[in-house]
Formats: sequence, structure tokens, C-alpha cells
Amino acid sequence: MIEIIALIFLTQKIGALAASKGLPAGRWKLYLVLGWILLEMIGVFIGVAIFGFDNLVSWMLVAVGFALGAFFIIRNYLTNLPDQFGDDIENIGRN
Repeated sequence: MIEIIALIFLTQKIGALAASKGLPAGRWKLYLVLGWILLEMIGVFIGVAIFGFDNLVSWMLVAVGFALGAFFIIRNYLTNLPDQFGDDIENIGRN
């Protein structure tokens, strides 16, 4: 449950960052959710390989760490994109 709340909070942050860059917020929110799920699955497999199947808490922490990695990767990518500045010359005559 806490993971879902965290994902909702983080998708809002990514959506706002994407909108500030002039990109569609919904698309980047979807990228975050898909990346979260994919990296969490990878984290589960790696966690099970390292800690064994019986150590649930350890490999779930690894999985959540990988899932948070998806957020940081997407946030880093969006942060490095240039900000969108409106060209005032294109808005002459528009109200």
C-alpha cells in the first residue's frame, strides 16, 4: 500500500517536471509506472538470487530500491532536457 502511494506521489512529480519541459505529462507518468514495474521485477530476481527465496524482506527491499531507480533515471533524463521557453515572436497578434 505504501508503495502505491509513493508511486502516485512520484508520478505527480514526474508529470510536473515533464510539463515544465513542454513534454506530455501523461506519457512520462506512464513511462515511470512501466519502468517502476520492470525494474521492480528485475530487483526481485536479483534479490532472490542474492538472498535466496526464504528471505522475503531482503529481496523485497532490493526490489523497491530498483523500482526507485526507475524514478531517479527518468527524473535525471527530464532534468537534463532544456527548458521550454515560449517564443514571443510566434505569439504576436494572439490573445
